[in-house]
Amino acid sequence: MKKVLIITYYWPPSGGIGVQRCLKFAKYLRDFGWEPIIYAPENAQYVYFDESNLKEIPENITILKCSIREPFNLFKKFSGRKKDDAFNPISARDKKVKFIDNFAIWIRGNFFIPDARFLWIKPSVKYLSKYIQKNHVDAILTDGPPHTNTVIGCRLSQKFNIPWLADFQDPWTQVDYYKFFKLTKRADQKHHKLEQEVFKTAKKITIASPSWKKDIEKIGAKNVDVVLWGYDEDDYKSFKNQKLDKKFTIAHTGILGFDRNPDVLFEALKDIKNEIPQFADDLKINLAGMVDYSVIESIKENELEKNTNLFGTINRHEAINLVMKAQLLLLPINKAENALGRIPAKLFEYLCSKRPILYLGPLNGDVANIINYTSSGKCFEYDNYEDIKDFVKYRYKKYKDDEIDNCTFDISEYSVKKQTGKIASYLDEMTKV
Repeated sequence: MKKVLIITYYWPPSGGIGVQRCLKFAKYLRDFGWEPIIYAPENAQYVYFDESNLKEIPENITILKCSIREPFNLFKKFSGRKKDDAFNPISARDKKVKFIDNFAIWIRGNFFIPDARFLWIKPSVKYLSKYIQKNHVDAILTDGPPHTNTVIGCRLSQKFNIPWLADFQDPWTQVDYYKFFKLTKRADQKHHKLEQEVFKTAKKITIASPSWKKDIEKIGAKNVDVVLWGYDEDDYKSFKNQKLDKKFTIAHTGILGFDRNPDVLFEALKDIKNEIPQFADDLKINLAGMVDYSVIESIKENELEKNTNLFGTINRHEAINLVMKAQLLLLPINKAENALGRIPAKLFEYLCSKRPILYLGPLNGDVANIINYTSSGKCFEYDNYEDIKDFVKYRYKKYKDDEIDNCTFDISEYSVKKQTGKIASYLDEMTKV
């Protein structure tokens, strides 16, 4: 069996969605003739932990670890945050951004290149070079961001001439939050130079959406293909007989940042409460994960506090449970320039739940295309008050009439095992003699 070295920052006991991509690749690669060797940080300062992910690690897998130095605790100390505070002012804020937050973001973008884990690059290349000299490796696979992983893979591929597959969950210089770093000209050039070096060195590049594939090809990426996040059927086996909530529940799992604030939806819910008295008693909004303070303000402004449950950070099993019980699943896409290609991993988990989806975002985006293709929900622009309101009222009537119309479309093409099979086929092509 051929061996692939997987370089990833996120690895159990890390929580959140970032860990799932490489973890699922590692879980299924053996089914396609590849033995994964994992390299991950020994003492990473993960935003939060999820011990349930440990059971997903394949048996007898080789896991290599090297210590990492990270600046996050220092930032939290200076900004007055607690060590276990999970909020990141770039994605979801617990309060209005202060000068210290903006200064930290500027430092991160201009001096921590490619990202805040950059101090892990040199020790990792040194550690893995020693390992590769003593142990045969057929290919290298990295997943970014963080693009520290990407740079480590690039350096090793150049040094040992090992074929390398660079996987992108998100783009690098084209990612929506890149502009928030307030980069100097020199820093911006350095980011782009590293990115171009990656494009030239990687034997194969994969990325998480069709639109982003086109975007990075326009700036020089070659031999690019799409590998979606996908869903894992094993995650849902214990929920097969899950009953729906007795309330009319709208659920969202994951980060609900300032650029995904569904304020028009909240306005519509407020007005439906005023129009239909029983709706106020029936409505429940479940939000699991980090929620930006602006979203909470919108909830308050629209008098939805009593209807809303803020679960905070919960483990994966609990998050799936909320999804499976919901009457309606909320899927807002970032209000950003590259929103067409933003496909949250939660989309595929939503699809697997068979519950109807309320999508907010560009109607010509990749997510909208998948939802329309699978007939798994309805898609609206953020400001389409009337149609959003009508759809919620339609779903509410279904709820009151006790009509359950789960999505019945075949979604097997989106399974994570099938996506891993694509990764394996690319590794096969890269390593042909």
